[in-house]
Amino acid sequence: MGMALTGRTGLLAALGAIVLLFVPHWWALFALEGALAVCVAADLALAGNVRQLRFHRTGDTNIRLGETANVSLIVENLGRRRVKARLRDAWPPSAGATPMITAASDSAGFLPRRPQNTVKPQNTVTLSIPAGERRRTDLTLVPTRRGDRKAATVTVRSTGPLGLAARQLSRPVPWTLRVLPGFPSRRHLPGKLAKLRELTGNHIALIRGQGTEFDSLREYVDGDDVRSIDWRATARRADVVVRTWRPERDRRIYLVLDTGRTSAGRVGDIPRLDCSMDAALLLGALASRAGDRVDLLAYDRKVRARVEGVSRTDLLTSMVQAMAPLEPALIESDAAGMVSTIMSKVRQRCLVVLLTELNSAAIEEGLLPLLPQLTSRHLLMIAAVSDPRVTEMAQARGDLAAVYDAAAAERARAERRRLTAELRRFGVEVVDAPPEEIAPALADAYLALKSAGRL
Repeated sequence: MGMALTGRTGLLAALGAIVLLFVPHWWALFALEGALAVCVAADLALAGNVRQLRFHRTGDTNIRLGETANVSLIVENLGRRRVKARLRDAWPPSAGATPMITAASDSAGFLPRRPQNTVKPQNTVTLSIPAGERRRTDLTLVPTRRGDRKAATVTVRSTGPLGLAARQLSRPVPWTLRVLPGFPSRRHLPGKLAKLRELTGNHIALIRGQGTEFDSLREYVDGDDVRSIDWRATARRADVVVRTWRPERDRRIYLVLDTGRTSAGRVGDIPRLDCSMDAALLLGALASRAGDRVDLLAYDRKVRARVEGVSRTDLLTSMVQAMAPLEPALIESDAAGMVSTIMSKVRQRCLVVLLTELNSAAIEEGLLPLLPQLTSRHLLMIAAVSDPRVTEMAQARGDLAAVYDAAAAERARAERRRLTAELRRFGVEVVDAPPEEIAPALADAYLALKSAGRL
C-alpha cells in the first residue's frame, strides 16, 4: 500500500510559499510545513483502509471477435470502517474495456444486474463500501483483437476527508478473456451445404449423386448414362439396372496454417492469418458435414497449434480454441520442417490444404523444391489471400504517380500469375481470392474435387 498526495496539498504548499515572501523567517517556514504535515497525517489516518479490501471477478471467459463480453469486479470490505474510494480496473487497450457504474449489494448477496441502457461509461468508478459489505462494478469489453486478453491490476485510492492525502493500493486480480476468431464466412455455409446435398444425391430434386464410391442399384430411366448399367444385375432381373455413385466419404482433410512472417501482412484492415482462419473454419465445417475427417496444423518453424482426431461434433470448437492465441511469427517459415511434419503425421493419401501467401521468394526458395515429395503422396491445395488494393492500383490512371503505381501493381499481378502457373505444373490446386471471397472459393474448390472423385 502506498500514499498519494492530491493537488490540494500542492496548492496549499504554493500558498505557504507566497506567505513566506511577506514573512521571511525560519519559524514561519517550520510553522507552515508543520501545519501542512499534521493535516496530511490526519487526513491519511482518517482515509479508508484499502488494505482490508478483497477483490473477486466473475463474467465471460470466451467470446468471438466482434462480440461484447461482460466482466464484473466484486470488492469486499473486511474492515471495520466504511471505505470510500476511486477504483480503476486496468486492461490492455485491445480489450476495449469500458468501466461501468457500480451495482450495490448487501452482505448477504448481490443485487441483480442493472439494465444495460441505464449504465453510463466513465474512466473510473467511485465506491462507497460499508464495513462487511460488497460492491460490484461491471465492465463491458469489446475486444479489437483475437487472442487472450488478460486483466492487469486493480488500483484503489481512498482520499481522506480533507482531500490532502490518499491511501492507494494496487493488486493483480487475474482474469483472462479468450477472444475466439471471428467466423464471418458462416453465412456461406447453408449455400455450400445445399451444393453438397445436390452432390450426394440427397437434394429434394433427386439429382443423382456423382463420385467414385458405389451407392446402390436402381432401375434404368431415360437419360441415365449407359456406362452406369450393371450388366450382371440386369441379367438376373427382367429390367435394366444401373449403378448409382456417391462422392467419397471418410476422406482426410489436413489444414495447414502458415503462421510465418507473410501471414502478418494486412489485407485492408484484416491480417492475412485471420482471413486464412476464417477460410479454414468454413472448409472444416463443410468437410465434416460431408463425412470427411479434418485435422489442423499451425506451423512456422515449429508447431504452434494442432487439432487431430477430434469428433465431427467437436471439430469447430477445438479449431477456434486452438486458433485463438495464434499470432504471426516475424520469421521465415521453415518449409522443410513443415513438409516433414505433414509427411510424418499423415501416412495415407489425403487432401493437404496449405493456407499461405503466394510470395515468390518464400515459395520458390522454400516450398517449390519440396513439392515432388509432397505431391507424390498427397493432393496439395494452396489457398492464398490476394490484396484487392493491388487490383485498384492496376486500374488507376489519374496522374503520373498513379500510372507508376499501376505499373508496379500489374507487375505484381503478373508475378503472382506466373507463380500460380508454376505450382499447377506440379499438380497443385491453387485458390487465390480477395479476403471476402477466399472462404467460399476454397469451399467450392473442395466440392469440385469431391465431385470429380479426386480426394
